[in-house]
Amino acid sequence: MSQQYPQQQPGQPYPPQQPVPGAPFPQPPKKRSAGKIAGLGCAGIFGLFVIIGVATSGGSDSTDNSAKDKAVAASDKPKSSAPKDAPKDEAAKEKAPAQATKTQAEKFQACVAKTGTATEKAAVKHVTKVTGADKRNDILDAAEVFTDFSGGMMGPHQGEGKLIASAFTSCYESDNGLVTVYDKDGEILANANY
Repeated sequence: MSQQYPQQQPGQPYPPQQPVPGAPFPQPPKKRSAGKIAGLGCAGIFGLFVIIGVATSGGSDSTDNSAKDKAVAASDKPKSSAPKDAPKDEAAKEKAPAQATKTQAEKFQACVAKTGTATEKAAVKHVTKVTGADKRNDILDAAEVFTDFSGGMMGPHQGEGKLIASAFTSCYESDNGLVTVYDKDGEILANANY
């Protein structure tokens, strides 16, 4: 037998449904309890505090504070006119300030000159600029090394780019760092984690 459905008029509510004989009557949907709602709200607030704590904790560990305390204590001492380790001749005096004002690229090249292989030393001579090597927070450190090479990742200097990235990882350490090596046109030559 076929069942006939009455025509629904616009604006009129649906007629109540007739239960099917032998079928259980459908239950209304359960409402969320106040405990579940409060629990989810507390979990969200706790997650927010964890995110804020991680974001603000970068770079302030106990070793950094002890070094700062020593520097403050050293600056409180009366300064003499001639420190013990001061250069004695004029040539050495001129050399000391020049070393203090080295760029990041010069510091990187000096590190590779001490510890790098011959091929790394040759590749690092093409470095023109380094940025981000002095800013480390161990959350996400991103250093960039710029070179005078051309051709990008598929060009002829891809190998030298990898050597530079490898040399950078030998000179600098981070818990979560990424170094990217660029050519003179700003195209990526290589990258590595350090």
